[in-house]
Amino acid sequence: MSREKLRRAALPPVQENIDKLEKAINEGNFYGAQQMYKSISARYVSAERYSEALDLLESGACLQLKHGQVTCGAELAVLFVDTLVKGKIPYNEDILDRVRKIYEVFPKVPLPSNMSDDEDAREFTEALGAAKTRLEGCSSFLRAAIKWSAEFGASRNGDPQLHAMLAEYIYSESTELNMAKVSYYFVRGNNPKKFASTLVNFMSKCYPDEDDIAIARAVLMYLSMGNLRDANCLMNELKRQVESQELDFPESDLVQFITFLLLTLERDALPLFNMLRVNYKSSIDREPAFNELLDEIAEKFYGVQRRNPLQGMFGDLFKVIINISVHLLFSIIRNSWHRKTILYRIISKNQKHSLRPPCAMQLVCSYNFPATYSYLKWKLDQLTRT
Repeated sequence: MSREKLRRAALPPVQENIDKLEKAINEGNFYGAQQMYKSISARYVSAERYSEALDLLESGACLQLKHGQVTCGAELAVLFVDTLVKGKIPYNEDILDRVRKIYEVFPKVPLPSNMSDDEDAREFTEALGAAKTRLEGCSSFLRAAIKWSAEFGASRNGDPQLHAMLAEYIYSESTELNMAKVSYYFVRGNNPKKFASTLVNFMSKCYPDEDDIAIARAVLMYLSMGNLRDANCLMNELKRQVESQELDFPESDLVQFITFLLLTLERDALPLFNMLRVNYKSSIDREPAFNELLDEIAEKFYGVQRRNPLQGMFGDLFKVIINISVHLLFSIIRNSWHRKTILYRIISKNQKHSLRPPCAMQLVCSYNFPATYSYLKWKLDQLTRT
């Protein structure tokens, strides 16, 4: 029997290990169980028994998370995805359901809002630390799952449902909410209605000048990916939910711009698109990222090529060099004429026949500026010596 077969045969059925480790966790031996989960799953992976390794890691991640051991549970959840990659497990709905099962066990705990004394402040500080741990653990797990799904069979950006899960968790657990990051994952998801609900919730507690920026960012991000359908769906759902909750929908110039933009992109109207950007420039400039998003939208919908910033920088630098060189060379040539047509004399003398001074201009027109400058300087030095 080969060494590989011996190694496979030496491992017991995975259910035995699952039951044994579940007992250890229920007894409170979280750390000891964690080390066993990692070492035993590594043995299954080494023996290429990936299915059993996945069963063990899924069970361990869920149990640790249910017992509030977020760091341990998140570590096993990431190992679950690592095993998918090592085993080259293709993306499918069954695996996606298992990822979702682990995700749903990650705790969601609202932060305490009222602090009246030092004890409450200490409790709040501890809650912030716990929330940060939860967010980092779940984000690492879901980002790994997104990367796996993109590599092994889902869409180029990864499974949309995984993006939506990550967006929801970031919004609910972030101690310092970053709506740009939330929007980034939502627009790569497949649930604009859920995104609309999140935005309505954000609008109910944000500063007055933040609501219209959040709406505009969401719509522009959808459009920058060429997704006009979900951009319209988001706006319609936002208006519906705001009306049903008897809230005020923002009526700023920025929201007006977004409304006109959605209508413009329904047709081939690049001049109108450009006119909107000019007329609403002050509103667009409220958020630095908006102009970049609009450049991407122009490329997606109208084929307008975006200018490479490096190309633009080097192109401008080249133009400056050209202008300086031309100015310098023409100054030399002009001065030569004032010194009794020096160039004409030198060239005619060397060539034994009459040549017109514009021959020197041929070098200028060839754009070989360093050679031209050296040639003229050498001739002038010769004349000075004589």
